[in-house]
Amino acid sequence: MADRNGAAPRVVITGIGPVTPIGTGVTAFTESLRDGRSGVAPIRSFDASDLKVRIAAEVDDFDAERYMSGKAAKRMARFSQMAVAAAHLAVEDAGLDYKALDPDCVGVVVNTGGGGVNTVLEEQELAERRGVQRASAFFVPTMAPNMAACQVSIELGLQGPVVASVAACASSITAFIDAVHLIQHGEAEVVLTGGAESSLSALAVSALANMHALSRRNDDPQGASRPFDKDRDGFVMGEGSAVCVLETLDAARARGAHVYAEVLGGGRCADAYHISAPEPDGSGAARAMRRALDSTNLKAGDVDYICAHGTGTSLNDAAETSAIKQVFGEHAYRLAVSSPKSLTGHLMGAAGAVSVTATALAIDRQLLPPTINLDTPDPDCDLDYVSNQSREAPVRVALANGFGFGGQNAVVALARVAD
Repeated sequence: MADRNGAAPRVVITGIGPVTPIGTGVTAFTESLRDGRSGVAPIRSFDASDLKVRIAAEVDDFDAERYMSGKAAKRMARFSQMAVAAAHLAVEDAGLDYKALDPDCVGVVVNTGGGGVNTVLEEQELAERRGVQRASAFFVPTMAPNMAACQVSIELGLQGPVVASVAACASSITAFIDAVHLIQHGEAEVVLTGGAESSLSALAVSALANMHALSRRNDDPQGASRPFDKDRDGFVMGEGSAVCVLETLDAARARGAHVYAEVLGGGRCADAYHISAPEPDGSGAARAMRRALDSTNLKAGDVDYICAHGTGTSLNDAAETSAIKQVFGEHAYRLAVSSPKSLTGHLMGAAGAVSVTATALAIDRQLLPPTINLDTPDPDCDLDYVSNQSREAPVRVALANGFGFGGQNAVVALARVAD
């Protein structure tokens, strides 16, 4: 819905709710980013002793019943529980009295990559033991990928649009783009948006290990996720959620809310190349970044920081570096790039939401999160990746990248709002 001058309303982030392997809540998450604290450790949620990969980034201290009733928690998969928890944290951080709002004006866009895949595995195991006739009546509505968004809506009583889509590891960057559209098109006044993922299992880990996608540094968990490093050998699976409160800048100022960053726009495209590998020259990723810039009034030289997809796989990091050079030219060597996945592992469908959250905090704190474990420079990755230590720096404009299996690319542009 346009304002009186015909312009689309400006959309800002006023609340942040992280549930991640490096901390739950804004304070813990921010401190871990600042300190470069890794959340990777030996797998504890199941017996991984016989697997090729025995490390992951898990959320150890998560207690669903801190955020919802025990009855509600039992009817949710873990990814939905984490989304509900993240939504509560985001609303609290925003100081938003959502119960005083018209519930029809508050929307939810929470995406995922795998959804309740672990629920499928658990129910299949039970069916084999007890017989399929005793399948849980809640199996289908628990495992469905849209349930994280729907459970946020149900638990908070939000009756605006509820949107959920799956775009692999680009899912929750896509969520932010869709959320901005809901507000700008007048379908919602406030949107809770982000991503959630909890698909760690022996099957998933083994499958990705056999794809040679995962790091096998089992004896050095905290050194395993090493985006852009010459000795990188794959990503580390993670789990968690991040949800943000989005509203118009006018509404945020009217209620005296703290504004972390403005969401300027975003861009999406497809590689149309391969089911898992990125286009080697990074041209798909480059198109998405250009589209993000084209959706705003920005020029390439305006960007100070890129929160990279940066998985730590050989192909992705080289392709993303190439894409940045294609879009930014010589300016690529003047901007900063870093990957929170070096700390959190790869949260798959929730990774983009973690990246947007980290980017908003970088803009708000003027502090760049580091890429840890970047010890040996790779000639193919020769940009400024904020190696190993966080850095104070002016951040006015930033991009957050998300690239997924199947060649789905999504990028969102954020900016600092002048006081």
